[in-house]
Amino acid sequence: MKKSMFLIAAIFLLKGMFAQQHPNIVFIYADDLGYGDLSCYGAAQIQTPHIDKLAKEGLRFTNAYATSATCTPSRFSLMTGTYAWRKKGTGIAPGNASLIIPVDKITLPAVLKRAGYQTAIVGKWHLGLGGPEGPDWNGEIKPGPREVGFDYSFILPATVDRVPCVYVENHHVAGLDPADPIQVSYKEKTGDWPTGKDHPELLKLKPSHGHDQTIINGISRIGYMIGGKNALWKDEDIADVLTERSKQFIIEHRSRPFFLLLTTHDIHVPRTPHGRFAGQSSMGARGDVILQLDATVGQITRTLDSLGLSENTIVIFSSDNGPVVDDGYQDNAVQKLNGHRPSGDLRGGKYSAFEAGTRVPFIVKWPAAIAAGRVSDALFSQVDMLASFATLTQQALAEDEATDSFDRLPVLLGKSKKDRPYIVEHANALSVIKGHWKYIEPKAGAAKNNDVNIELGNAMQPQLYDLSKDTGEKNNLASKNSSRVKELSALLETIRQSDNERKRN
Repeated sequence: MKKSMFLIAAIFLLKGMFAQQHPNIVFIYADDLGYGDLSCYGAAQIQTPHIDKLAKEGLRFTNAYATSATCTPSRFSLMTGTYAWRKKGTGIAPGNASLIIPVDKITLPAVLKRAGYQTAIVGKWHLGLGGPEGPDWNGEIKPGPREVGFDYSFILPATVDRVPCVYVENHHVAGLDPADPIQVSYKEKTGDWPTGKDHPELLKLKPSHGHDQTIINGISRIGYMIGGKNALWKDEDIADVLTERSKQFIIEHRSRPFFLLLTTHDIHVPRTPHGRFAGQSSMGARGDVILQLDATVGQITRTLDSLGLSENTIVIFSSDNGPVVDDGYQDNAVQKLNGHRPSGDLRGGKYSAFEAGTRVPFIVKWPAAIAAGRVSDALFSQVDMLASFATLTQQALAEDEATDSFDRLPVLLGKSKKDRPYIVEHANALSVIKGHWKYIEPKAGAAKNNDVNIELGNAMQPQLYDLSKDTGEKNNLASKNSSRVKELSALLETIRQSDNERKRN
């Protein structure tokens, strides 16, 4: 901690013009974007110039990880600085789940808020809303983002393939007509709105598996809904709406430090690109929404440029988990890959214990402190954002706060390439990486999710891979290196049983 505090103090002394103000922070968090989906990470079939520009002007990580291979637990870990697998009820949340983040614990936005930042989340939430009975869609929806550290929130409650298909602004459904109340159920059909299962002729985008319940905007979803017609989103406009709200927040708060967490819907299903992007990628809807995501990044960075904020704004770009191509809709994403490999050279994808489940793009730009055009191969985990931001803003965490989050500020700023002591990856099985060795614990379960055509990494025997020679995890070395298996198995069990990893390390 002392070393990191010295580092940040030195940065501000050298950059005297910013010595009286913490940097702004914009964190753009994509959904289901793979390690191989960007041209700055080697994609050849698609070009992402705005994200590439971030990498060119900042620091690109090659060994950075989300904590989980699915969205809700990754977001929980990012927000709380603790691993989601430690807490029951942090799996993929239904659209009417209660808030799963404890309101009495420190969070990423709360750390920055107590340092004087204005804080906002715009985009996907998927961490539950409301008390034990869930959200009251027709009344005051709390607790939620504002109760865990955000001054302003404009969110998609869960995912776009789940009902209710409405925006929630602060504590209320945006644009709701009280005379048309919303009803939501994930147990049984409510109301008389048609479903994809019963009325496939009404669909403009048909499901490939699941996703055959209430139809909204010609797309059948997970869950049942009726009401709130004036508040329903239009799928093709979601990216524009979230981008404009984000830009508005930046403009309104440009005179003091701000933290914006922009959690985009792209490239999660259903993929419905705006007409500006439809058909532009030659890779179908999935490629088109990658271009749409890239354009969102471009609009945000241009806004910062136009306001003269870029020099002292940290822009972070990453993803919540790895890629999936067919995740429930017939959008020709598989047929139109055209040689594109969303996972790059990695094995697996979303839902998987293999590398592509959690190793994700991660780019950091801060012209005032980070040299341009750098690449880091240091192990880095998103769970460390909370402790690192605490140090950035010269705050000390209490011993019982964010207990899995390590201060990795020197690595985040490209001043060090020291590896994290270990990386824990969470899918159905847990795995641990130490140095270049990866151990996946034995776990019963299907070897493959046939619906999405992704290997899950489950096996009854331990798996051990040397990632320095085998990033594709093709050669299981467990039987040839029992001592390494024993070491990493013991480490994983120690981490599992620990109640304070930051203190232990």
